[in-house]
Amino acid sequence: MKGNVIDLAVGVIIGGAFGKIVSSLVNDIIMPLVGLLLGRLDFTNLFISLGEGSFNTLAEAKEAGVGTLNYGLFINNVIDFLIIAFTIFVVIKQINKIPRKKEEPAPVQTKLCKYCFSEIHIDASKCPQCTSDIND
Repeated sequence: MKGNVIDLAVGVIIGGAFGKIVSSLVNDIIMPLVGLLLGRLDFTNLFISLGEGSFNTLAEAKEAGVGTLNYGLFINNVIDFLIIAFTIFVVIKQINKIPRKKEEPAPVQTKLCKYCFSEIHIDASKCPQCTSDIND
């Protein structure tokens, strides 16, 4: 049980670090490229103001204390999730391709008596059924 707990803890730590890497990939590389393709659009500043006033950036709206509906950040998080889900899918698929170690069958402990064909212990020298001497 100790090994399983340690494996789980290592998995959680690596998963957290992997999540940060994917978030950085989405926020710092993918979304700026997508924004460039869509005419220099910054997804982090896509929001709907829920109060009075007009704001150019999300930071200005937050500074003014106005509520916002941040659909640009939501798009970033959806892409972030999709990349992590796809990566986990690929990893699990590869793990399932690894052949499992098969259990070896138990060694044969019996044999057949050559006279009466009853099953007897492999080390027996006399059949308990027909009392014949068993000499191999």
